Amino acid sequence: MGEATITTPAEREIHIERVFDAPLARVWQAYTDPELIAQWWGGGDEKVIVERMEVERGGHWRFVVHGPEGTDGFEGRYREVTPQERVVQTFEWDGMPGHVAVETATFTDLGDGRTKVTTTSLFHTAEERDGMLSSGMEIGLNASYAALDALLARQS
Repeated sequence: MGEATITTPAEREIHIERVFDAPLARVWQAYTDPELIAQWWGGGDEKVIVERMEVERGGHWRFVVHGPEGTDGFEGRYREVTPQERVVQTFEWDGMPGHVAVETATFTDLGDGRTKVTTTSLFHTAEERDGMLSSGMEIGLNASYAALDALLARQS
């Protein structure tokens, strides 16, 4: 379905929109099922171990990506889970401990078999947001979304 649209509407925010060619229920499942997350998160080329994924308010999540450059860990806590509508969670990379973003993902049924996922990441400072933007995050994000497109196509 193409590249994600990434904007910076406020000095501490990253706003991402992406449309997937799959119904809401399948996109939601791909975001909340540990077996499916491991197939697309990180781009699909690297091995992703889902160490924890408690998709409920207060639940903990932790993913470890094993790639050619080494191992990267990511984790956070779920603050809100409204099935097939919205997930609010914290996001922290092991490489920058203590720098926590709050991510809000909303899932919108477009009514034609497609689903729009809108994610807003709120950072503590503008510098942290800019650091994320310059980290290669856009490349990794679009690789993950391309892997998710492929997964959703295989499921149809």
